[in-house]
Amino acid sequence: MMSHIKVNLLIAPMLLASPVAAQTAQRVDGIGVEQVNAIYPEIERLYIDLHRNPELAFREKRTATVLAARAKALGYEVTTGVGGTGIVAILKNGPGAVVMLRTELDALPIEEKTGLPFASAVKTTNDAGDVVPVSHMCGHDVHMAAWAATAELMAKNRAHWHGTLMLVGQPAEETVAGAKAMLRDGLFSRFPKPDYALGIHDDATLPAGVIGFHSGYFRANSTGLDMTVYGKGGHGAFPQTAIDPVVIAARIVVGLQTIVSRETNPLDPAVITVGSIHGGTASNIIPDQVRLQITVRSLDPAVQKRLLAAIARQAKFEALAANAPREPLLEVTANTDAVYNDPELTQRMVAAARAVMGVGQVVEMPAQMSGEDFSQFGLAGVRAVLLAVGAVDAAKLEASHKSGVPVPGVHSPLWAPERAPTIKAAFRAETAILMALLNGKWER
Repeated sequence: MMSHIKVNLLIAPMLLASPVAAQTAQRVDGIGVEQVNAIYPEIERLYIDLHRNPELAFREKRTATVLAARAKALGYEVTTGVGGTGIVAILKNGPGAVVMLRTELDALPIEEKTGLPFASAVKTTNDAGDVVPVSHMCGHDVHMAAWAATAELMAKNRAHWHGTLMLVGQPAEETVAGAKAMLRDGLFSRFPKPDYALGIHDDATLPAGVIGFHSGYFRANSTGLDMTVYGKGGHGAFPQTAIDPVVIAARIVVGLQTIVSRETNPLDPAVITVGSIHGGTASNIIPDQVRLQITVRSLDPAVQKRLLAAIARQAKFEALAANAPREPLLEVTANTDAVYNDPELTQRMVAAARAVMGVGQVVEMPAQMSGEDFSQFGLAGVRAVLLAVGAVDAAKLEASHKSGVPVPGVHSPLWAPERAPTIKAAFRAETAILMALLNGKWER
Protein backbone atom coordinates (compact mmCIF):
# COMPACT_ATOMS: atom_id res chain seq x y z
CA MET A 1 0.00 0.00 0.00
CA MET A 2 2.82 2.39 0.88
CA SER A 3 4.29 1.94 -2.61
CA HIS A 4 1.08 3.16 -4.23
CA ILE A 5 0.94 6.13 -1.87
CA LYS A 6 4.48 7.04 -2.85
CA VAL A 7 3.66 6.93 -6.56
CA ASN A 8 0.58 9.07 -6.04
CA LEU A 9 2.55 11.66 -4.09
CA LEU A 10 5.07 11.89 -6.90
CA ILE A 11 2.49 12.59 -9.58
CA ALA A 12 -0.02 14.61 -7.54
CA PRO A 13 1.43 18.07 -8.32
CA MET A 14 1.38 17.32 -12.02
CA LEU A 15 -2.21 16.05 -11.91
CA LEU A 16 -3.31 19.35 -10.40
CA ALA A 17 -1.45 21.38 -13.01
CA SER A 18 -2.59 19.57 -16.14
CA PRO A 19 -6.07 19.81 -17.70
CA VAL A 20 -5.63 16.37 -19.24
CA ALA A 21 -3.73 14.83 -16.38
CA ALA A 22 -5.00 11.28 -16.84
CA GLN A 23 -3.28 11.06 -20.22
CA THR A 24 -0.24 13.27 -19.74
CA ALA A 25 1.40 12.30 -16.48
CA GLN A 26 4.80 13.79 -17.18
CA ARG A 27 7.24 13.17 -14.39
CA VAL A 28 8.01 10.25 -12.16
CA ASP A 29 11.32 10.08 -10.29
CA GLY A 30 12.90 12.88 -12.32
CA ILE A 31 12.21 11.72 -15.91
CA GLY A 32 9.90 14.06 -17.77
CA VAL A 33 8.42 14.40 -21.24
CA GLU A 34 11.00 17.08 -22.02
CA GLN A 35 13.78 14.51 -21.64
CA VAL A 36 11.86 12.03 -23.80
CA ASN A 37 11.44 14.58 -26.59
CA ALA A 38 15.03 15.79 -26.29
CA ILE A 39 16.59 12.40 -26.95
CA TYR A 40 14.04 11.09 -29.46
CA PRO A 41 15.51 12.51 -32.70
CA GLU A 42 18.80 10.69 -32.11
CA ILE A 43 16.94 7.53 -31.08
CA GLU A 44 14.94 7.65 -34.33
CA ARG A 45 18.18 7.95 -36.30
CA LEU A 46 19.43 4.85 -34.47
CA TYR A 47 16.20 3.04 -35.30
CA ILE A 48 16.52 3.86 -39.02
CA ASP A 49 20.15 2.76 -39.04
CA LEU A 50 19.28 -0.56 -37.38
CA HIS A 51 16.36 -1.05 -39.75
CA ARG A 52 18.59 -0.55 -42.78
CA ASN A 53 21.26 -2.95 -41.48
CA PRO A 54 19.53 -6.11 -40.19
CA GLU A 55 21.46 -9.27 -39.35
CA LEU A 56 20.38 -12.88 -38.92
CA ALA A 57 20.55 -14.89 -35.69
CA PHE A 58 24.04 -15.26 -34.19
CA ARG A 59 25.42 -12.95 -36.88
CA GLU A 60 24.47 -9.66 -35.22
CA LYS A 61 28.04 -8.36 -35.03
CA ARG A 62 27.43 -4.86 -36.37
CA THR A 63 24.21 -4.53 -34.39
CA ALA A 64 25.91 -5.56 -31.14
CA THR A 65 28.83 -3.21 -31.81
CA VAL A 66 26.50 -0.24 -32.31
CA LEU A 67 24.54 -0.86 -29.11
CA ALA A 68 27.60 -1.74 -27.04
CA ALA A 69 29.33 1.50 -28.05
CA ARG A 70 26.31 3.56 -27.00
CA ALA A 71 26.07 1.86 -23.62
CA LYS A 72 29.80 2.21 -22.98
CA ALA A 73 29.68 5.93 -23.78
CA LEU A 74 26.97 6.30 -21.13
CA GLY A 75 29.19 4.77 -18.43
CA TYR A 76 27.98 1.17 -18.47
CA GLU A 77 30.40 -1.72 -17.97
CA VAL A 78 29.95 -3.54 -21.27
CA THR A 79 30.78 -7.14 -22.14
CA THR A 80 30.36 -8.39 -25.69
CA GLY A 81 30.34 -11.86 -27.21
CA VAL A 82 28.11 -13.36 -24.51
CA GLY A 83 26.36 -16.41 -25.89
CA GLY A 84 27.91 -15.73 -29.30
CA THR A 85 27.00 -12.15 -30.20
CA GLY A 86 25.12 -11.04 -27.09
CA ILE A 87 25.96 -7.99 -25.01
CA VAL A 88 25.62 -7.24 -21.30
CA ALA A 89 25.81 -3.67 -20.01
CA ILE A 90 25.92 -3.11 -16.25
CA LEU A 91 25.38 0.14 -14.40
CA LYS A 92 25.97 -0.12 -10.66
CA ASN A 93 24.47 2.63 -8.55
CA GLY A 94 24.75 1.63 -4.92
CA PRO A 95 22.92 -1.06 -2.95
CA GLY A 96 19.55 -2.34 -4.07
CA ALA A 97 17.84 -4.72 -6.43
CA VAL A 98 19.31 -6.02 -9.67
CA VAL A 99 16.93 -5.38 -12.57
CA MET A 100 17.38 -6.64 -16.12
CA LEU A 101 16.02 -5.18 -19.36
CA ARG A 102 16.33 -7.34 -22.46
CA THR A 103 16.22 -6.49 -26.13
CA GLU A 104 16.70 -8.78 -29.13
CA LEU A 105 19.32 -8.20 -31.81
CA ASP A 106 18.39 -10.42 -34.74
CA ALA A 107 16.24 -10.01 -37.86
CA LEU A 108 14.35 -12.37 -40.14
CA PRO A 109 15.03 -13.93 -43.56
CA ILE A 110 12.16 -11.99 -45.14
CA GLU A 111 12.17 -9.58 -48.10
CA GLU A 112 10.82 -6.25 -46.89
CA LYS A 113 7.96 -4.82 -48.99
CA THR A 114 6.96 -1.79 -46.92
CA GLY A 115 8.16 0.78 -49.47
CA LEU A 116 9.73 2.84 -46.69
CA PRO A 117 12.58 5.13 -47.80
CA PHE A 118 14.86 3.32 -45.35
CA ALA A 119 13.62 -0.20 -46.14
CA SER A 120 16.15 -3.00 -45.89
CA ALA A 121 17.77 -4.17 -49.11
CA VAL A 122 20.14 -6.53 -47.32
CA LYS A 123 20.78 -10.02 -48.63
CA THR A 124 23.10 -12.57 -47.09
CA THR A 125 23.97 -16.25 -47.10
CA ASN A 126 22.23 -18.32 -44.45
CA ASP A 127 23.59 -21.36 -42.64
CA ALA A 128 22.41 -23.63 -45.44
CA GLY A 129 24.36 -21.63 -48.00
CA ASP A 130 21.31 -20.05 -49.62
CA VAL A 131 21.17 -16.33 -50.42
CA VAL A 132 18.25 -14.83 -48.49
CA PRO A 133 16.85 -11.33 -47.88
CA VAL A 134 17.04 -9.96 -44.34
CA SER A 135 14.75 -7.45 -42.61
CA HIS A 136 13.44 -6.41 -39.20
CA MET A 137 9.90 -7.60 -39.82
CA CYS A 138 9.42 -8.53 -36.17
CA GLY A 139 10.23 -5.12 -34.73
CA HIS A 140 13.45 -5.90 -32.93
CA ASP A 141 14.76 -2.59 -34.26
CA VAL A 142 11.96 -0.89 -32.31
CA HIS A 143 12.96 -2.80 -29.19
CA MET A 144 16.63 -1.90 -29.58
CA ALA A 145 15.89 1.78 -30.11
CA ALA A 146 13.75 1.85 -26.96
CA TRP A 147 16.45 -0.09 -25.06
CA ALA A 148 19.06 2.49 -26.07
CA ALA A 149 16.78 5.36 -25.03
CA THR A 150 16.10 3.73 -21.68
CA ALA A 151 19.83 3.18 -21.16
CA GLU A 152 20.41 6.89 -21.72
CA LEU A 153 17.59 8.10 -19.49
CA MET A 154 18.55 5.76 -16.65
CA ALA A 155 22.19 6.84 -16.82
CA LYS A 156 21.32 10.54 -16.85
CA ASN A 157 18.87 10.17 -13.95
CA ARG A 158 20.81 7.89 -11.63
CA ALA A 159 20.20 10.32 -8.75
CA HIS A 160 16.63 8.99 -8.70
CA TRP A 161 17.37 5.29 -8.28
CA HIS A 162 19.73 2.88 -6.58
CA GLY A 163 20.77 -0.70 -7.26
CA THR A 164 22.14 -2.40 -10.37
CA LEU A 165 20.73 -2.03 -13.86
CA MET A 166 21.54 -4.90 -16.23
CA LEU A 167 20.88 -4.30 -19.92
CA VAL A 168 20.97 -7.41 -22.11
CA GLY A 169 21.16 -7.48 -25.91
CA GLN A 170 20.16 -11.03 -26.78
CA PRO A 171 21.01 -12.72 -30.08
CA ALA A 172 18.92 -15.26 -31.96
CA GLU A 173 15.45 -14.72 -30.53
CA GLU A 174 13.93 -15.61 -33.89
CA THR A 175 15.44 -19.08 -33.69
CA VAL A 176 14.62 -19.27 -29.94
CA ALA A 177 18.24 -20.18 -29.25
CA GLY A 178 19.79 -16.95 -28.00
CA ALA A 179 18.52 -16.86 -24.42
CA LYS A 180 19.73 -20.39 -23.75
CA ALA A 181 23.09 -19.57 -25.36
CA MET A 182 23.57 -16.56 -23.07
CA LEU A 183 22.57 -18.55 -19.99
CA ARG A 184 24.99 -21.34 -20.91
CA ASP A 185 27.69 -18.70 -21.27
CA GLY A 186 27.18 -17.55 -17.70
CA LEU A 187 24.65 -14.73 -18.00
CA PHE A 188 23.50 -15.27 -14.42
CA SER A 189 26.83 -16.45 -13.00
CA ARG A 190 29.44 -14.23 -14.65
CA PHE A 191 27.13 -11.26 -14.07
CA PRO A 192 24.75 -10.41 -11.20
CA LYS A 193 21.63 -12.57 -11.24
CA PRO A 194 18.64 -10.26 -11.57
CA ASP A 195 15.83 -10.05 -9.07
CA TYR A 196 13.50 -8.90 -11.85
CA ALA A 197 13.56 -9.03 -15.65
CA LEU A 198 11.58 -6.98 -18.16
CA GLY A 199 11.05 -7.33 -21.89
CA ILE A 200 8.76 -5.46 -24.30
CA HIS A 201 7.62 -6.65 -27.74
CA ASP A 202 5.79 -4.66 -30.40
CA ASP A 203 2.29 -5.79 -31.26
CA ALA A 204 -0.15 -5.52 -34.17
CA THR A 205 -3.33 -5.84 -32.11
CA LEU A 206 -2.92 -2.65 -30.03
CA PRO A 207 -2.93 1.01 -31.09
CA ALA A 208 0.50 2.59 -31.36
CA GLY A 209 1.72 3.79 -27.99
CA VAL A 210 -0.52 1.56 -25.86
CA ILE A 211 1.19 -0.88 -23.48
CA GLY A 212 -0.39 -4.32 -23.16
CA PHE A 213 -0.04 -6.76 -20.27
CA HIS A 214 -1.20 -10.26 -19.37
CA SER A 215 -0.55 -12.10 -16.10
CA GLY A 216 0.40 -15.77 -16.13
CA TYR A 217 1.11 -17.62 -19.37
CA PHE A 218 1.43 -14.99 -22.10
CA ARG A 219 3.39 -16.55 -24.99
CA ALA A 220 3.23 -20.15 -26.11
CA ASN A 221 5.38 -23.21 -25.80
CA SER A 222 6.82 -23.52 -29.30
CA THR A 223 8.40 -26.62 -30.83
CA GLY A 224 9.66 -26.90 -34.39
CA LEU A 225 9.71 -30.41 -35.86
CA ASP A 226 11.16 -31.91 -39.01
CA MET A 227 9.41 -35.13 -39.99
CA THR A 228 10.80 -37.44 -42.66
CA VAL A 229 8.26 -39.92 -44.06
CA TYR A 230 9.79 -42.98 -45.76
CA GLY A 231 8.42 -45.04 -48.63
CA LYS A 232 9.63 -47.09 -51.58
CA GLY A 233 10.29 -45.25 -54.82
CA GLY A 234 8.95 -46.33 -58.19
CA HIS A 235 7.25 -45.39 -61.43
CA GLY A 236 4.10 -43.28 -61.13
CA ALA A 237 2.38 -45.59 -63.62
CA PHE A 238 2.93 -48.65 -61.42
CA PRO A 239 2.08 -47.55 -57.86
CA GLN A 240 1.53 -51.16 -56.80
CA THR A 241 5.29 -51.72 -57.02
CA ALA A 242 6.04 -48.80 -54.70
CA ILE A 243 5.06 -47.48 -51.28
CA ASP A 244 4.04 -43.88 -51.77
CA PRO A 245 5.35 -41.52 -49.03
CA VAL A 246 3.39 -38.63 -50.56
CA VAL A 247 0.11 -40.37 -49.72
CA ILE A 248 1.38 -41.31 -46.27
CA ALA A 249 2.43 -37.71 -45.65
CA ALA A 250 -0.96 -36.44 -46.83
CA ARG A 251 -2.74 -38.75 -44.40
CA ILE A 252 -0.45 -37.56 -41.60
CA VAL A 253 -1.15 -33.89 -42.37
CA VAL A 254 -4.91 -34.44 -42.23
CA GLY A 255 -4.70 -36.65 -39.18
CA LEU A 256 -2.62 -34.21 -37.20
CA GLN A 257 -5.48 -31.72 -37.23
CA THR A 258 -7.64 -34.13 -35.24
CA ILE A 259 -5.14 -33.97 -32.37
CA VAL A 260 -6.30 -30.42 -31.69
CA SER A 261 -9.96 -30.85 -32.69
CA ARG A 262 -10.61 -34.26 -31.12
CA GLU A 263 -7.91 -35.01 -28.53
CA THR A 264 -7.42 -31.62 -26.87
CA ASN A 265 -9.75 -29.83 -24.47
CA PRO A 266 -11.29 -26.91 -26.42
CA LEU A 267 -10.45 -24.66 -23.45
CA ASP A 268 -6.72 -25.45 -23.82
CA PRO A 269 -5.17 -23.35 -26.62
CA ALA A 270 -3.25 -25.53 -29.05
CA VAL A 271 -1.94 -25.26 -32.61
CA ILE A 272 -0.37 -27.80 -34.96
CA THR A 273 0.66 -26.29 -38.29
CA VAL A 274 2.43 -28.10 -41.13
CA GLY A 275 4.23 -25.17 -42.69
CA SER A 276 6.01 -26.96 -45.51
CA ILE A 277 5.96 -30.29 -47.32
CA HIS A 278 8.61 -31.37 -49.81
CA GLY A 279 9.00 -34.57 -51.80
CA GLY A 280 9.55 -35.87 -55.28
CA THR A 281 11.02 -34.46 -58.46
CA ALA A 282 8.53 -35.28 -61.25
CA SER A 283 4.88 -36.18 -61.76
CA ASN A 284 5.64 -39.73 -62.90
CA ILE A 285 8.10 -40.62 -60.15
CA ILE A 286 7.06 -41.86 -56.71
CA PRO A 287 9.78 -40.66 -54.32
CA ASP A 288 11.22 -42.67 -51.49
CA GLN A 289 10.73 -39.98 -48.86
CA VAL A 290 8.85 -36.77 -48.05
CA ARG A 291 9.84 -34.08 -45.54
CA LEU A 292 7.39 -32.10 -43.41
CA GLN A 293 8.14 -29.07 -41.27
CA ILE A 294 5.78 -28.58 -38.34
CA THR A 295 5.25 -26.05 -35.58
CA VAL A 296 3.48 -27.07 -32.37
CA ARG A 297 2.12 -24.44 -29.93
CA SER A 298 0.33 -24.43 -26.59
CA LEU A 299 0.25 -22.44 -23.37
CA ASP A 300 0.23 -25.34 -20.90
CA PRO A 301 3.44 -27.43 -20.73
CA ALA A 302 1.39 -30.58 -20.07
CA VAL A 303 -0.66 -29.95 -23.20
CA GLN A 304 2.53 -29.48 -25.22
CA LYS A 305 3.83 -32.84 -24.03
CA ARG A 306 0.59 -34.57 -25.09
CA LEU A 307 0.59 -32.85 -28.51
CA LEU A 308 4.13 -34.02 -29.29
CA ALA A 309 3.37 -37.57 -28.17
CA ALA A 310 0.22 -37.66 -30.31
CA ILE A 311 2.11 -36.43 -33.39
CA ALA A 312 4.67 -39.22 -33.00
CA ARG A 313 1.91 -41.81 -32.47
CA GLN A 314 -0.16 -40.79 -35.50
CA ALA A 315 2.86 -40.61 -37.79
CA LYS A 316 4.08 -44.03 -36.68
CA PHE A 317 0.78 -45.77 -37.26
CA GLU A 318 -0.01 -44.09 -40.59
CA ALA A 319 3.33 -45.45 -41.80
CA LEU A 320 2.54 -48.87 -40.35
CA ALA A 321 -0.88 -48.90 -42.06
CA ALA A 322 0.78 -48.15 -45.40
CA ASN A 323 3.44 -50.86 -44.89
CA ALA A 324 6.24 -48.27 -45.02
CA PRO A 325 9.77 -49.66 -44.74
CA ARG A 326 10.35 -47.71 -41.50
CA GLU A 327 8.50 -45.34 -39.22
CA PRO A 328 8.87 -41.59 -39.76
CA LEU A 329 11.85 -39.81 -38.27
CA LEU A 330 10.99 -36.86 -35.99
CA GLU A 331 13.65 -34.28 -35.20
CA VAL A 332 13.23 -31.23 -32.96
CA THR A 333 14.70 -28.23 -34.76
CA ALA A 334 13.74 -25.50 -32.29
CA ASN A 335 12.07 -25.39 -28.92
CA THR A 336 11.21 -22.85 -26.28
CA ASP A 337 8.92 -22.83 -23.29
CA ALA A 338 5.87 -20.69 -22.63
CA VAL A 339 6.49 -17.19 -21.27
CA TYR A 340 5.06 -16.94 -17.77
CA ASN A 341 4.49 -13.44 -16.45
CA ASP A 342 4.81 -13.34 -12.67
CA PRO A 343 1.34 -12.08 -11.62
CA GLU A 344 2.43 -9.92 -8.69
CA LEU A 345 5.31 -8.38 -10.60
CA THR A 346 3.03 -7.75 -13.57
CA GLN A 347 0.71 -5.67 -11.41
CA ARG A 348 3.64 -3.72 -9.98
CA MET A 349 4.89 -2.92 -13.45
CA VAL A 350 1.41 -1.95 -14.63
CA ALA A 351 1.05 0.48 -11.71
CA ALA A 352 4.39 2.10 -12.52
CA ALA A 353 3.63 2.45 -16.23
CA ARG A 354 0.12 3.80 -15.59
CA ALA A 355 1.51 6.43 -13.21
CA VAL A 356 3.45 7.88 -16.15
CA MET A 357 1.27 7.10 -19.15
CA GLY A 358 -2.27 7.07 -17.79
CA VAL A 359 -4.62 4.19 -17.06
CA GLY A 360 -6.06 4.06 -20.58
CA GLN A 361 -2.62 3.67 -22.12
CA VAL A 362 -1.76 0.47 -20.22
CA VAL A 363 -4.36 -2.21 -20.88
CA GLU A 364 -4.90 -5.91 -20.35
CA MET A 365 -4.68 -8.10 -23.45
CA PRO A 366 -5.17 -11.81 -24.27
CA ALA A 367 -2.39 -14.39 -24.32
CA GLN A 368 -0.87 -15.12 -27.74
CA MET A 369 0.31 -18.29 -29.46
CA SER A 370 3.58 -16.84 -30.73
CA GLY A 371 6.74 -18.12 -29.06
CA GLU A 372 9.43 -16.14 -27.24
CA ASP A 373 12.60 -17.41 -25.58
CA PHE A 374 12.31 -14.66 -22.96
CA SER A 375 10.73 -17.57 -21.08
CA GLN A 376 14.18 -18.98 -20.34
CA PHE A 377 15.04 -16.17 -17.94
CA GLY A 378 11.99 -16.96 -15.81
CA LEU A 379 12.81 -20.66 -15.85
CA ALA A 380 16.31 -19.77 -14.64
CA GLY A 381 14.77 -18.42 -11.44
CA VAL A 382 14.21 -14.73 -12.20
CA ARG A 383 10.84 -13.05 -11.67
CA ALA A 384 10.12 -11.91 -15.21
CA VAL A 385 7.46 -10.07 -17.21
CA LEU A 386 7.09 -9.60 -20.96
CA LEU A 387 4.89 -6.67 -21.98
CA ALA A 388 3.60 -5.58 -25.38
CA VAL A 389 3.58 -2.17 -27.04
CA GLY A 390 1.03 -1.35 -29.71
CA ALA A 391 2.53 -0.36 -33.05
CA VAL A 392 -0.42 0.21 -35.42
CA ASP A 393 -2.13 3.50 -36.22
CA ALA A 394 -5.37 3.60 -34.21
CA ALA A 395 -7.50 4.60 -37.22
CA LYS A 396 -6.13 1.72 -39.30
CA LEU A 397 -6.76 -0.70 -36.46
CA GLU A 398 -10.35 0.50 -36.07
CA ALA A 399 -10.94 0.20 -39.82
CA SER A 400 -9.53 -3.31 -39.70
CA HIS A 401 -11.92 -4.29 -36.92
CA LYS A 402 -14.89 -2.96 -38.92
CA SER A 403 -13.90 -4.59 -42.20
CA GLY A 404 -12.63 -7.86 -40.79
CA VAL A 405 -9.47 -7.50 -42.88
CA PRO A 406 -6.44 -7.82 -40.59
CA VAL A 407 -3.64 -5.29 -40.72
CA PRO A 408 -0.16 -6.62 -41.57
CA GLY A 409 1.42 -8.07 -38.46
CA VAL A 410 4.84 -9.11 -37.29
CA HIS A 411 6.67 -11.48 -39.67
CA SER A 412 4.78 -9.93 -42.58
CA PRO A 413 6.90 -8.30 -45.32
CA LEU A 414 4.61 -5.27 -44.86
CA TRP A 415 5.17 -4.81 -41.10
CA ALA A 416 5.88 -1.11 -40.54
CA PRO A 417 5.32 0.08 -36.95
CA GLU A 418 4.24 3.67 -36.28
CA ARG A 419 7.73 4.37 -35.06
CA ALA A 420 7.49 7.57 -33.00
CA PRO A 421 4.56 6.69 -30.71
CA THR A 422 5.66 3.06 -30.47
CA ILE A 423 9.28 3.72 -29.55
CA LYS A 424 8.41 6.54 -27.16
CA ALA A 425 5.80 4.46 -25.36
CA ALA A 426 8.19 1.55 -25.03
CA PHE A 427 10.98 3.51 -23.42
CA ARG A 428 8.66 5.61 -21.27
CA ALA A 429 7.19 2.39 -19.86
CA GLU A 430 10.63 0.82 -19.48
CA THR A 431 12.10 3.77 -17.58
CA ALA A 432 9.04 4.11 -15.34
CA ILE A 433 9.16 0.42 -14.44
CA LEU A 434 12.91 0.31 -13.91
CA MET A 435 12.76 3.42 -11.73
CA ALA A 436 10.01 1.88 -9.62
CA LEU A 437 11.94 -1.36 -9.14
CA LEU A 438 15.22 0.43 -8.45
CA ASN A 439 14.16 3.18 -6.07
CA GLY A 440 13.08 0.99 -3.17
CA LYS A 441 9.34 1.08 -3.78
CA TRP A 442 9.20 -2.69 -3.99
CA GLU A 443 12.07 -4.24 -2.13
CA ARG A 444 12.49 -8.00 -2.16
